[in-house]
Amino acid sequence: MIKNKTPNPLNVFEVRQVKSAPPHFEYVNLPMTYNLEDSLIKWIKQHLKNRFYAGKNVSLDSNNKLTQVLTVGFEETKDMSYFMLACPHLKYK
Repeated sequence: MIKNKTPNPLNVFEVRQVKSAPPHFEYVNLPMTYNLEDSLIKWIKQHLKNRFYAGKNVSLDSNNKLTQVLTVGFEETKDMSYFMLACPHLKYK
């Protein structure tokens, strides 16, 4: 869906969502719930314009137990800020 009628070159060449986590991206780990990954990727593609990474990962929680988390990373820090403030999927638990 193109909101402002100008195509994003990263979408045209299918390089917007990276397949592995580059070290220069800014990351956040989110608790994994049902269908969260698909919903977040869809929201990111509609509302943001730079490259991003989203993938499942394993992390330690506060009780030192392994838990599955969703790691989301952005190349631009302004995209990370907007994502954390505006994404409706993060506001409800």
